[in-house]
Amino acid sequence: MPSTLVHIAVAGLLGVALLGDAFDRRAILSVMTIAAVPDLDTLLGLWLPGAHRAYLHTLVLPAALGVVLWWDVVVRSESTLRRRWGDAGVRVAWVSLVGMVFAHSLYDGVVNGVNLLWPIQDRFYDFSGELLYSTQRGLLQSFVDPGMFEGTTANTHYYTGVDPTRGAEPENVERIFHLIQSGERLLLTLAGFGVVAVRLWRGDAE
Repeated sequence: MPSTLVHIAVAGLLGVALLGDAFDRRAILSVMTIAAVPDLDTLLGLWLPGAHRAYLHTLVLPAALGVVLWWDVVVRSESTLRRRWGDAGVRVAWVSLVGMVFAHSLYDGVVNGVNLLWPIQDRFYDFSGELLYSTQRGLLQSFVDPGMFEGTTANTHYYTGVDPTRGAEPENVERIFHLIQSGERLLLTLAGFGVVAVRLWRGDAE
């Protein structure tokens, strides 16, 4: 599964692409940090079995935050966010939500699955799959099929270095903290941190 490091790097790519004139050191740091927040449910999993990839990975959380943000900047006669941080602050907030959704929750959704609608629905969805064209079978996809339903918080556990197995672990349990698990993710990580570094080095974050 993608590590927090990879999620942060992908959020960096999105931030550089979407922040526009709002880009500065604080803005890109905010986008990249907020994209890492869903992995805090790893810690919740120590006390609440099945919490990882459910409690903070759910799309219900950014949807709720999006509604609050929309209400503040669109519906209210005077936006608290805009008054304090200006239009740039509004842009950073929206891009941060995009980063949380696409660089983290949906990314995990295509790599082993997430509980996308918790707590409204307790069901892990795994959109891992492929799209291909066969000269004999035509256009085929396996992203959406019966195998995408992967269980519930009651019977699903995703290992991490913090919480390797469901329940108590033996004292000598091996804890593996993955940083980058494939060449593809290494490329994404280098690209993400690379474009952020170049943008900062060019002086775009003054």
